[in-house]
Amino acid sequence: MKKQKVLTRTVILLSTVSLFNDIGSEMILPILPVYLSSIGFVALYIGILEGLAEAVSGFSKAYFGKVSDNFHNRVGFVRLGYAMSAVGKSMMAIFTFPFWVLLSRTLDRLGKGVRTGARDALLADESQSQHRGKIFGFNKAMDTAGAAIGTFIAIIYLYFFPTDYKTLFFIAFIPALIAVGITWIVKENKKIDVEKKTTPGIFSSFGYWKKASPIYKKLVIGFLLFALFNSSDAFIILIGKHNGLSDTIVLSAYIFYNIVFALLAFPFGHLADKIGIKFTTLIGIVFFCIAYFIFPKTNSTVFYFIAFFIYAFYAATSDGISKAWISKNCNTDEKATALGFYSGMQSLVILSANILAGLLWTKFSPEVLFYTSTLGSVVVALYFLLFRSDN
Repeated sequence: MKKQKVLTRTVILLSTVSLFNDIGSEMILPILPVYLSSIGFVALYIGILEGLAEAVSGFSKAYFGKVSDNFHNRVGFVRLGYAMSAVGKSMMAIFTFPFWVLLSRTLDRLGKGVRTGARDALLADESQSQHRGKIFGFNKAMDTAGAAIGTFIAIIYLYFFPTDYKTLFFIAFIPALIAVGITWIVKENKKIDVEKKTTPGIFSSFGYWKKASPIYKKLVIGFLLFALFNSSDAFIILIGKHNGLSDTIVLSAYIFYNIVFALLAFPFGHLADKIGIKFTTLIGIVFFCIAYFIFPKTNSTVFYFIAFFIYAFYAATSDGISKAWISKNCNTDEKATALGFYSGMQSLVILSANILAGLLWTKFSPEVLFYTSTLGSVVVALYFLLFRSDN
């Protein structure tokens, strides 16, 4: 029997698209909380901004995942989604006032919502279930490598041109445009079924929950509970600034984190295929708890880098592997709907998580935020520890 190729042409192309898109995104995102803070945004407002952007992304992920399944079309939504994100980045190059930052971030996240379910379904369709961890891990590794490159470009640029954010935002549009170009050479194996080309109602994707399998529901509940205690990485960047670290150290630590993350994502995806996704997920949550316990104490460069190093181990066992686990427990014809519904609900929960994080930071202290997330994650670890699944 011929051995199936794991990293197919489609997987490599989609992962390359993720690489370039994240180069553009991460030239902007790590400096965004610092920039917003410099123009008067407090932690609560930053949390609300990030939360609203994620909520738009979440709603659109759920809906467009359903649309993609109905039309049996993946690539079209991938192309449209990346194009919208590229436009969002170009808007930030033109307008840098808070309202326009919100609008451009929202368009960027809407683009992510349009493409995510379809892209994840394409990745899942490219392999048998025993290779899902490797494929999603590889995609996440390329995505994160782009994040490291983008942050590195940002820190070098700002070293020579401090506070010149507008030009940097314009430069970020270039790799985003390259990503859009690559989507046009991605091909889809399945033909469109004309009889199923119907546009669903705007809330129809949320109806998937009623017919989803019990295992799928339990998985989603567990991951959504974890999302409630896992606020935006903007707060991890802000804690470094809060503890007196310079912009250079904070961004350097973020680059270091993305490099470690990129190196670990594929191996951890392979590990999940070998020892089981459940056990790998539990390992990741433990790393998250340790990292979040350390972050409030990072008033030195060494501790900040150590915290990010541990956090990278968590990240390598999170997003890609959770999607691999969920994709194993949904019907083939509804992968985009199932993955889109999960990603959508996750983003909606993150809205609440970011607002809660901002309130805890502003009304109490950063330490309360991070220790609350640590304790909440312990509860999630116990939930998955008691979770019964063959995968």
